[in-house]
Amino acid sequence: MLDIIKKASLSAVGSTNPMAVLYGTVTSVNPLEVNVDQRFSLTEDFLVMGEMLMEYKLYIEGVEYVIRKGLKAGDTVLLLRYQGGQTYLILDRLVKPS
Repeated sequence: MLDIIKKASLSAVGSTNPMAVLYGTVTSVNPLEVNVDQRFSLTEDFLVMGEMLMEYKLYIEGVEYVIRKGLKAGDTVLLLRYQGGQTYLILDRLVKPS
C-alpha cells in the first residue's frame, strides 16, 4: 500500500512540471530572446529578468561610466523555470573563471 501511495505522489509531482534549472544563450537583446540548451527559444513574453542584469551607466562631467553591463548576444545565462513551465526567470549571467 505504501508503494502505491509513493508512486501516485511522484506521478502527481512529475505531471505539474516543478521548477527546473536550465542553461541558455542570449541570441537577441532587443527584443530579448534566449535559446535553451539548443532545443527551443524563449521570447521576452516568457522571460523575467532582474534589475541586476540591466545595463546601468553614469555620466559625470561628460565621461561615461559603465556600472553594470547588460545582457548581450552570446551571453550564457542561468534560467529557472517556474512551476508549469510558462515563465522563466533569468537568474544570472554565467562567466568562466579566469
